[in-house]
Amino acid sequence: MTACAIEGATAGSATTADPGPEESGEPEEPAGAVPAGPAAPRSGAPHAPGAFTLTADGAYGARLTAAPGPPDAQRAWYPERWTLDGPEPYAVPLPLNQPEEPDSQVVPLADGRVLIRRQVADRQMFSLLYPTGPATGELPLGAVECDGMTLLPPSPDGCSVYALSAGDHSSLLWLVAGGAFGPELVAEIPGHCSGGVWLDRAGRILALDRRPPGGGPVKAVAVDLERNGEVTPLLQIAPESNDRLLLADADSGLLLLRSDAPGQDLLGWGVLGSCLPVRFPECLRPADVAVTPFAVQPGQMLMPESCAVALRIDGAAGSWVGTWRPQGRRLHQFAAPEGWSAGAGYWSRDGVLHLPYANAATPCAVALLDAPTDEDPLPGAAGTCGTDGDVSGTEPSAAVIPPAVCKPVPLGQAPLHRAASPG
Repeated sequence: MTACAIEGATAGSATTADPGPEESGEPEEPAGAVPAGPAAPRSGAPHAPGAFTLTADGAYGARLTAAPGPPDAQRAWYPERWTLDGPEPYAVPLPLNQPEEPDSQVVPLADGRVLIRRQVADRQMFSLLYPTGPATGELPLGAVECDGMTLLPPSPDGCSVYALSAGDHSSLLWLVAGGAFGPELVAEIPGHCSGGVWLDRAGRILALDRRPPGGGPVKAVAVDLERNGEVTPLLQIAPESNDRLLLADADSGLLLLRSDAPGQDLLGWGVLGSCLPVRFPECLRPADVAVTPFAVQPGQMLMPESCAVALRIDGAAGSWVGTWRPQGRRLHQFAAPEGWSAGAGYWSRDGVLHLPYANAATPCAVALLDAPTDEDPLPGAAGTCGTDGDVSGTEPSAAVIPPAVCKPVPLGQAPLHRAASPG
């Protein structure tokens, strides 16, 4: 069992600070062979220790960042909120009277406030930050006595934030923003849980990757937050396979997952509620790089194969952007804008990818990328990975049922061997 205790919220306050100078850091390059794809240019802007997090609708973003300064200066991290739904993006710094620790996490809400999680000794403390003219307002929400906790992606409802405290035998799911009385324990889930993907637009069904108590393969499960955390199977590809959910789109039902059912750990896709097998496209496994999906085009009702998917590609030369559609069988690769927050971005309904970035010349900006169709000639900076040797066939999926009820995505009787590519 995971032991956590809760402390009540205290009164709010508003403070300001002038963050000190710090060094202009750069991320370490991953090891490995240099890939053929285009690398992101190196940025001279400070490298934040945490991720750039977006609201579900892409209206706001938040990150920890730092002001540029002499190379030998100590870093002074502070939260920053980005507004992305106006005519021009802009960033608002939210510093307080002392720098934040680099292991703090921030998540934006739909009303423009930013939730921050701070670890102080064995407590997790939560506050809402917001701009108040030249100052930063802070509304403490309370604390949970717990050794470790991770904020989950923002809920689609825009006002709730959940956090996960994982133990060996059970994991605790907390509502840390959006509740009536500070942090609230929502569910205790047997097993060690990780991940976190929303399956609906209401913020009710959450998918987690769970390893059962006592060990065994990791399987994605669906947690119903309105039924006391009721857990049901979601991915059951093979009895002993590790099946993790990476991304989901509530409109089309498209699921992006990673599984070792074919004999090696591969990136695949399926459709929520479909009885057709999961497919593992060959074009999503280019050599010597790691490929991770981070955004799916919304609004493609009943058309999962036509959804554009954005992927982060990491190689020895850095990180860059890939786009792909299930029906297309081609991975298009593009150089990322200088200072891209790798793995951050969102699609518009009409298929334009928004990539937030910041560098020495542009402190807050968004690059727009029109994903090419698979009939378009590739631009000079793009590449493709050839045809799609799906592990389980190339037939299109059937009509999608709206995901009101979560069902397993079975591999069925599909062969777990590589199919021959068309000539």
